[in-house]
Amino acid sequence: MHYGLILPTKRAGAGPEAILATAQAAERLGWRTLCGDDHVLVPREDGGTYGLIYEIITTLAWLGGQTTRTILQPSVIVVPQRSAIVLAKELATVAALTAGRMVAGVGIGWNIHEYRNLGMEDRFHVRGAYLDETIALWRHLWSGSEATFEGRFHRIEDALFAPLPPQGAGMPIIVGGRSDFGVRRAGRLGDGYQLSQNSPAGMAARLPLLRAAAEEAGRPMPKLSARAQVYFGAPPVGATPAAIHGTPEEMGRVVDEWIALGLDELLIDIDETDPDRAVAKMEQLQAQVLAGRMPVAGLPTV
Repeated sequence: MHYGLILPTKRAGAGPEAILATAQAAERLGWRTLCGDDHVLVPREDGGTYGLIYEIITTLAWLGGQTTRTILQPSVIVVPQRSAIVLAKELATVAALTAGRMVAGVGIGWNIHEYRNLGMEDRFHVRGAYLDETIALWRHLWSGSEATFEGRFHRIEDALFAPLPPQGAGMPIIVGGRSDFGVRRAGRLGDGYQLSQNSPAGMAARLPLLRAAAEEAGRPMPKLSARAQVYFGAPPVGATPAAIHGTPEEMGRVVDEWIALGLDELLIDIDETDPDRAVAKMEQLQAQVLAGRMPVAGLPTV
């Protein structure tokens, strides 16, 4: 199983020093992926977590110029809050500038207030359909096709799209979501499925639906990834079921559960925005929990 880092791009104290320090530490430790959340204009009630948050595509582009091997992945873009075509250009551009290290992580979000703040309230109610069409649109544009694209939300004709991502239409798309709709979407359209705020048991419960959706669409089973907060000792009040905590031995047993489930990648949220403490926590986790549970081969290509 591979490991990735949820970058410290949000919460009080987040800043470029910690973002860069942890990204470089992740690459040095052999973690495969750098991820980050996507929110733009949340209501005050969500300000404790997302009131300060660095825009994720811009951040990953910046890190792409300061790393050489790690994969760059939004986790996940709330696609219907944005222009699908502009997103296609942004993702393709970062991919082209980083030798194909970009992966598109996508979802539909849940916060109608943020949609309203962005002038997208009407799209909130069709956000699943918008994401479905966006995935098809991206495959069309990234392939270099000059044919007309006709959809419910987009019509494109007489248009050129470049640069193309090095992977072309095959640039990986990871679909996030906890609902049955999100699981089926990942099976039908995604190269990967990502679960957040849940345990290995929660992932296991979703696998039959994911597999059935992939088989019905005639597609391979998507690769599996999950996000987990990590705490040495007791977790804080309000920690999600995905939190990995306790002694190193207890933490290792949870990691082993994810490995046994067939997870391709565990994305680790260190929940720390101070650069020195964040890197120290990553190094402690690597030395005491992950070192014996790393892939035999080095970092793979996308």
